[in-house]
Amino acid sequence: MHRALGALGGVVAAGTALAAGYLVAGLTGGPWPVDAVGVQVIDRSPGPVKDWAVRSLGTADRPLLRVGICVTLVIVAAVAGWIGARGHRRTAAAIAGGLGLVGLVFAIVSRSSAASTVDRLLPATVTLVLAVLAMALVTHAGPAREPGDAEQPDGFDRRRFLLTVSALAVVGAGAAGAARFAGGSGQELRARVRVPRPTDAAGPLQASLDVPGISPFTTPNAKFYRVDTLLQVPRIDPRDWELRIHGLVDKELRLSFDQLLERRLIERDITLTCVSNEVGGPYTGNARWIGVPVADLLREVGVRQGADAVKSTSVDGLTIGTPLAALTDGRDAILALAMNGEPLPFEHGFPVRMVLPGLYGYVSATKWIVDFEVTRFRDFSAYWTDRGWSVEAPIKTSSRIDVPKGFATVKAGPAVAAGVAWAQRRGISKVEVQVDDGPWQPARLAPVDGPDTWRQWTFRWNATPGTHKLTVRATDATGGLQTDRQASPRPNGSSGLHNTVVMVE
Repeated sequence: MHRALGALGGVVAAGTALAAGYLVAGLTGGPWPVDAVGVQVIDRSPGPVKDWAVRSLGTADRPLLRVGICVTLVIVAAVAGWIGARGHRRTAAAIAGGLGLVGLVFAIVSRSSAASTVDRLLPATVTLVLAVLAMALVTHAGPAREPGDAEQPDGFDRRRFLLTVSALAVVGAGAAGAARFAGGSGQELRARVRVPRPTDAAGPLQASLDVPGISPFTTPNAKFYRVDTLLQVPRIDPRDWELRIHGLVDKELRLSFDQLLERRLIERDITLTCVSNEVGGPYTGNARWIGVPVADLLREVGVRQGADAVKSTSVDGLTIGTPLAALTDGRDAILALAMNGEPLPFEHGFPVRMVLPGLYGYVSATKWIVDFEVTRFRDFSAYWTDRGWSVEAPIKTSSRIDVPKGFATVKAGPAVAAGVAWAQRRGISKVEVQVDDGPWQPARLAPVDGPDTWRQWTFRWNATPGTHKLTVRATDATGGLQTDRQASPRPNGSSGLHNTVVMVE
């Protein structure tokens, strides 16, 4: 029985240490050891594993990874406590120390630049020290019977053990509760921001179709897709934020958040798409952004001859490589401060992110941006291109059926299909729908908003009893027809035609 209690004590000891580390992480801004391990797992996972996680788990991949790490810790901590209850106290403490050391090592190699070295390492250090101390307290609480001790065949003081474990549990719960208050929601940081009226505002929204189930022209912030490598979203105080623009420029520029607000601001509707989006997938969305034109800043610093790229760096240390030409060719590349009429949500890059139409997000949409280096592609490699994705990635012409959903049941007679199509920088001129193997028929399109946004479409058809397949394709404004050649997202975006099967009764 005392061995089972020892296993429980090991779990409580590990939980107390992790809770204390979580509290310190909230106070310092450094990574919680669980998250430090998780980010390294993400960074070091093979490409096919990452692709599967994004495709199959979506935004649930991060919480599931956290749970997986914690479950592993619980199992190992339980084994350590069980070993300690058998009298091998030093072994139990060594296991606890080993777990803490893993978190410390991963914090040391973290790519995050969100905190100073001390702040980055302090949560893991506190977790390591407390893990060893708590495990020692648990295994000495018995006291446990030493091997070969015949005088105390049981030797397990259950009352003292339970008091010790209960005290550690209270400490752990208190630390976890305090961490929630210490970290807070961070909404007060966003509440301080008042985005000025843009100098160049977007026009009124007139590009929507009223069809139940269709993706709205403007994607609400809460429903906008999120794909990144972080388990813990940064909470950056705009008063501490600074952007450094440097590299192959005539003069370096550093901008605070307030200074950025004083610049010329423009407002644009822009559709973003993730390169991981499968045909018909959810990783695309349209929003109204307010920001500072990147071209204005590049003209101010003076780009030197020979530069062909910009390496932008997020506060978490992730790097993105963007063609310089795409930032200076007249398209609305911006450093965005607002999204759909409010300061950027934390998940979407608060306080500042890059938004660049026409290229997939992994080369164009740096969130939590803090560094902007004008350089050459031959002189650096970026996070995603190091992992097998293309250096340049123009968005492919794509379309999606939103309604009816796959395997939906519809009534016989007049029926409606609807969805969206996109080809950023080119625009959509035509959408066609095929019923089963019949001819391609034109769909009705919503009004044109601009070449950088998706376009809604709707199609009326006569549904006859039985099973039917609907397929959609789009033509961009240059006359380019969406390809039916199937390709997976890696290395430069998926292709193929989206279809859905419906039952008519």
